Amino acid sequence: MIPPPSDTMPAADRSQWFAEQVQAHESSLRSYLHGSFPCVRDIDDVVQESYLRIWKARAVRPIQSAKAFLFKVARHVVVDLLRRRGNSPLDAVGDMNALLVIDEKPSPAEALNAQEKLDLLADAVMALPARCREIVLLRKIQGIPQKEVAARLGLSERTVENHCRLGVKRCEEYLRAYGLDTLYGDES
Repeated sequence: MIPPPSDTMPAADRSQWFAEQVQAHESSLRSYLHGSFPCVRDIDDVVQESYLRIWKARAVRPIQSAKAFLFKVARHVVVDLLRRRGNSPLDAVGDMNALLVIDEKPSPAEALNAQEKLDLLADAVMALPARCREIVLLRKIQGIPQKEVAARLGLSERTVENHCRLGVKRCEEYLRAYGLDTLYGDES
């Protein structure tokens, strides 16, 4: 992955960062916007305004996760657009009991976002040293008790506990480096 550009980077490198880290997600962004905001007809304008805002924001501070930031900026652009128009994506409903049950499965954009977070977590686990990774997988993923992991690997329970704690800490640091505070929370 190319690091976020700095102000001292040559223009060609900044352009490469923008093309690879931001514009590469244009089709998913358009799908997300069409699915989440069907009342917005000016998707091209939203995408262009989002690009402009992310470029300006990058000039002020580094962006850890360009894709997550792009989607967040696009949501803000749509909200601003709807606010200016005086439109609301919500329709007034008189009788709440007359509404159909809402399909509670995640939208395609939410499912994609969740999958990307899981992929990032898998990358974090794979970046751990071999013994630490093995212990984290057994304890945290497979849910095997600490005592059993220690017996299987011929280690003390204390060693298993220490490796597990270290592995979880390193995974959290890895995720934070990519702009995720948690797997379930919002990226900032």
